[in-house]
Amino acid sequence: MNEKRESSQTTEAPAEPERTGVRRILVRVGAVQSMLVPILAVLTALVIGALIIAASNADVRAAWGNIVSNPVGALSITWLAVRDAYVALFEGAVGSPARIAQAIGTLRSTGEPRELLEALRPFAESLVISTPYIFAGLAVALGFRGGLFNIGAEGQLFAGGLASVYVGYSISGLPWYIHLPLALLAGIVAGAIWGAIPGFLKARTGAHEVINTIMMNYVAFRLTDYLLQGGPMTRPDGLPITPEIAPSAYLPALFPRPMRLHAGFFLALAVAALVYWFLWKTTHGFEIRMVGANPSAARYAGVRITRTTVLTMALSGALAGLAGANQVLGLDHKLVRAFSTGYGFDSIALALLGNSHPAGVVLSSLLFGFLRGGAARMQSVAGVPVELIRIVQGMVIIFVAAPEIIRGLYRLKAAREEKGLVARGWGS
Repeated sequence: MNEKRESSQTTEAPAEPERTGVRRILVRVGAVQSMLVPILAVLTALVIGALIIAASNADVRAAWGNIVSNPVGALSITWLAVRDAYVALFEGAVGSPARIAQAIGTLRSTGEPRELLEALRPFAESLVISTPYIFAGLAVALGFRGGLFNIGAEGQLFAGGLASVYVGYSISGLPWYIHLPLALLAGIVAGAIWGAIPGFLKARTGAHEVINTIMMNYVAFRLTDYLLQGGPMTRPDGLPITPEIAPSAYLPALFPRPMRLHAGFFLALAVAALVYWFLWKTTHGFEIRMVGANPSAARYAGVRITRTTVLTMALSGALAGLAGANQVLGLDHKLVRAFSTGYGFDSIALALLGNSHPAGVVLSSLLFGFLRGGAARMQSVAGVPVELIRIVQGMVIIFVAAPEIIRGLYRLKAAREEKGLVARGWGS
């Protein structure tokens, strides 16, 4: 009997490594597909954008009206219209490669960097646009990981900007290494408070965070209007602009004018790394992800759901508040009415496109920043309206939010989805 047991154990032993190997392969295939779907979503959106460019071009429409007599000409005109538009988009976002190469040659011969800085200005400007996207995208992504849908990043961004600008201009006489961190901290705390309020209401009363964060957005907008027009931040001349912050509260510029790239970009990358470390390397981060994946199991495991919910929304708000502080301290150096251009709302798309992962959020933020940075040149050079970029962004969001469309178009097999990436539904 013992010999039979031993023989059965020896025959069954190799099965476990085999199962482990198959599991690893499945995990890797799922990871590849999770990256492949957003990439194909972007490419598909660009193809649809090309069709819209062609359809909106008068010369292309005229050529296709005579396609029977000149089919080659119609195809050639269509190709040129699409090519010119996307070349202008690329050069507006990154810069002209020929001009950059020429500027590098000038730098080597004369040692004068001004021409190179001017050639790299579009690339630097795209990074400037991407910076608040990174902060706001991380805010929404962290909420998603905790099973919460933070629609209030725009209002939290306003709260952070208001607090930072107030500390920036109302306090004087401090050295920069005290004044700048203090202004940043004010933006973080204000955003955290603005996010913690709907988090507390969600945890204590069950009030849905979507409704509460939307309402908090309106409160932030109207509060800004009051403070800038008739409130304590009103200027003597009546303009809806706060006083300019002290130079000691500036985020340092990395290059001389006209380049606007400042240290906030590298601060955003550092914060993205910090968010990754927090979510995947700390106990609180694990609890947030556990609550987002399965709150019932988390409660059974001893996780305090109320505290974790409030903490998640507070941290999400703090990141969004940091986006507002970045805009005030790094770029504008004052706060104007409606100073944000939709960064908080776009951040929802960035979190979805980045799969609620800090690295994915950074990449998707750079994509949106470069698209937005090149849109102006595409309009001025190729005559394509900047609204086309919004269409491309919208198509990317649709394809990422409904990945079955992409899987159906490209015949991809459905991979096992990771839980906790999208907030729970209305009935949760």
